[in-house]
Amino acid sequence: MNVKEIQSKTILSPSRIYDYVINPYVGCQHGCQYCYARFIKRFSGHQEPWGEFVDIRTNAADLLRVEIKKKKCATVWVSGLCDPYQPLENKYKITRDCLEILAENCWPAIIQTRSPLVLRDLDILRGAEKFEVGLTVTTADDEIRKLFEPNAPSIKERLNALDELHRSGIKTYAMIAPILPGAGALANALAGKVDYIIVDRMNYHNADWIYRKYNLEDTLSDDFFQKTSHEIANTFKKSGIKCNLTF
Repeated sequence: MNVKEIQSKTILSPSRIYDYVINPYVGCQHGCQYCYARFIKRFSGHQEPWGEFVDIRTNAADLLRVEIKKKKCATVWVSGLCDPYQPLENKYKITRDCLEILAENCWPAIIQTRSPLVLRDLDILRGAEKFEVGLTVTTADDEIRKLFEPNAPSIKERLNALDELHRSGIKTYAMIAPILPGAGALANALAGKVDYIIVDRMNYHNADWIYRKYNLEDTLSDDFFQKTSHEIANTFKKSGIKCNLTF
């Protein structure tokens, strides 16, 4: 893993998903096989394979303290091109510092991660009026998870984290993106742990090879996505949980 500390010029950037996005890191230790964020290599200059480099924006909090005073209060996505709670966050606490600033200034934030490390910051999350926390959970089958997300936390750890967050009174959601084999069983696994679900197909052009390797090409078909996503949506509807299909 090539880890480098860098100084950024800005941290609170416009986003097409929410109003702003904060990416405390460039790159991600989780290195998920399908990740769309690998495109940043075209701009960052990294030659290493995706998942084998991380740049740490050590001045992120200092930048945010200044930028938050200059911009109109709006929803911030934490994060879009990295996992804000990847393992290095345990040492550097860049995400924690940024969330603390957002909470102090009453800015709304949508946190998205795969890691139970988010539980470390329960003190901030409980005290923030406008924070939501989501965990990406792509399948209920941890053996499938190991094929596509070998360096990410287990499914059980993510479900337990959502459960604890939800019981702590924090608004929670699950991001099912991409829909991997075994995703259909998530409806039962997530019941009582989330306020809503987001289901997205994502872009798979970087991951076709791994589907072929494990003879899972059929799960890339339109029929698979339509059938599985609607099964998930219908199951959550019966439980009174809102499910947003974004494709």
